[in-house]
Amino acid sequence: MDACCFTGHRKIPPALSGDLQKKLIQTIDRLYEENRIVTYYAGGAQGFDALASEAVIERRAEIPALRLVVVMSHAEQAARWSAEDRARHKRITDDADEVVCLAEHYYRGCMQRRNRYLVDHSDVCVCYLTEQTGGTAYTVKYAQKKGLPILNMASHYNSPLK
Repeated sequence: MDACCFTGHRKIPPALSGDLQKKLIQTIDRLYEENRIVTYYAGGAQGFDALASEAVIERRAEIPALRLVVVMSHAEQAARWSAEDRARHKRITDDADEVVCLAEHYYRGCMQRRNRYLVDHSDVCVCYLTEQTGGTAYTVKYAQKKGLPILNMASHYNSPLK
């Protein structure tokens, strides 16, 4: 194993952000120590993707081998976000080791394409999944179908790594 993808909901309750960030940092440390996972793929979206990306960037100060790859569904992905969210997105993409942009413009299905890309390049999936429908659920189901271990940051139980 050497790569991990992140997928999660765009809306994270503000009261949970701090604890979730700590849990992400502990998970990144565990994945590195136990499995030498150094490459992390994130979808460049708001919410969980941003938290996970920031956790990788933070841990990179202690573990320089870590790499963050931000995979954007299309170049205009952040265009309609608030100024604050666009600034956060820019900081993340500026600090990423690589930014992959799968299309110039939005098209129907581009988000699913991005989500499959994340999974197809990974050996484990770290998610924040609380709902059984939507893009995160789709991505986790796809990861399960591909045989990836799933670590759900929203549950008290995380499945063991292979």
